[in-house]
Amino acid sequence: MKDFLTRRKLLTAGAITLGGLALSGCDPLSRSPDFRAFLKNGEGLTKAAQRTLMFGQPLAREFSERDISRVFKANGTKDPNTAAYKALAADNFNTWRLRIDGLVERPQSLSLANLRALPSRTQITRHDCVEGWSAIGKWQGAQLGPLLQTVGLKPNARFAVMHCADNYGGGADMYYESIDLDDAYHPQTIAAYDMNGAPVPVSNGAPLRMRIERKLGYKQPKYVHTIEVVDSYATLFGGKGGFWEDDGYDWYGGI
Repeated sequence: MKDFLTRRKLLTAGAITLGGLALSGCDPLSRSPDFRAFLKNGEGLTKAAQRTLMFGQPLAREFSERDISRVFKANGTKDPNTAAYKALAADNFNTWRLRIDGLVERPQSLSLANLRALPSRTQITRHDCVEGWSAIGKWQGAQLGPLLQTVGLKPNARFAVMHCADNYGGGADMYYESIDLDDAYHPQTIAAYDMNGAPVPVSNGAPLRMRIERKLGYKQPKYVHTIEVVDSYATLFGGKGGFWEDDGYDWYGGI
């Protein structure tokens, strides 16, 4: 069942079909209309297969310490070029806060110290990018499900939207991503503050990166500062639920 039309196999087949696109970064692929259409067309099949065939909340494979990659590629934005982020980084993120708001009963503003004081989960998992590369890393952070339980979701809550501090590519729109509550409450969905036993480095998303282990890399946003709970993402930015989705990638992004 694990091998049944996995997202990884679909993407591998797509890369071959598209004639050996240079897989040196997300940018070349994102500019290809054929690749965007390929991702979009596979969305319904991937989501239906996983939601129907995988009962409960199956875990993504976890690895041992000896499997950790020597190099974990820093993809996308490597250092947000905004005055606000630079000021936070210069202060070692002491004044940074994670805001959880939207369709919640009790909005919260949490410091890194607050998050570190909560029960945490540590997982060694593989990161799979649409470019065709993978890397294994060790992540520690607070599970998103209990965080959402703490703030109390309103009855019409459907999605968790992660707002980020980077404007990828220097455009006007800031990076964002969204997941449904099924994935938000998955035990391996964590707000990660440590990577490989140390604070997440800036290049990999400091001070907080979401790890949503059953998703492709672009669904695991870096530099997260706000989690907004909504009933629909249609009115946010391009209306497709994520930075790359607004440019044609599929929303589900599962593997």
